[in-house]
Amino acid sequence: MNINISYLNLNYLLLGRLVEINIETEKLILREFVKGDFLSIYNYASDPEVVKYQPWGPNSEKDTQLFLDQNIKCQLDNPRYDYEIAVVKKDDNKLIGAWGIHLSNLDNREGWIGYCYNQQYWGNSYATEAAKAIIKFGFKHLNLHRIFATCDPDNFGSAKVLEKIGMIEEGRLRENKLQKGEWRDSFVYSILEQECRDSV
Repeated sequence: MNINISYLNLNYLLLGRLVEINIETEKLILREFVKGDFLSIYNYASDPEVVKYQPWGPNSEKDTQLFLDQNIKCQLDNPRYDYEIAVVKKDDNKLIGAWGIHLSNLDNREGWIGYCYNQQYWGNSYATEAAKAIIKFGFKHLNLHRIFATCDPDNFGSAKVLEKIGMIEEGRLRENKLQKGEWRDSFVYSILEQECRDSV
């Protein structure tokens, strides 16, 4: 898979931050959110089935606008620790979901990832394709050593995506999240920079 990363203003502060990113894969473009993305975000973020395993949602229009405003504001952070990235199909320019990569421990060069997709596009390998690009971005451009993700034990589709991109299940955290009024366990997955070269 060819992945091209273009950028505006590359900062070499601490680990290095990209002020604006644009990642191109075979079928997708991963880019910064813009104001015009509101309706596409609302379409998936307000869907109870999509957010079933998320700690937030279903989102109202107000919630969606707040998310969008906050993420556009984060694009100007310097240094930058949080990237919420819109996933857009190349063939029709439709925004179908989002990936996030967040720097959680700078001393240990660690970050975590998460994602959410419009269910109309589930089962088409878009999440896996985008995830591979995000992982490479994290290791190559954010200089991370370890990237991890958590997954609800009942979210089999999400677990499959994490395994497909080479993440290894490390264990189960018992009742570590109070989510929508219910204590939930989490599986923990991770991948190291040296493993990425072989599996992603």
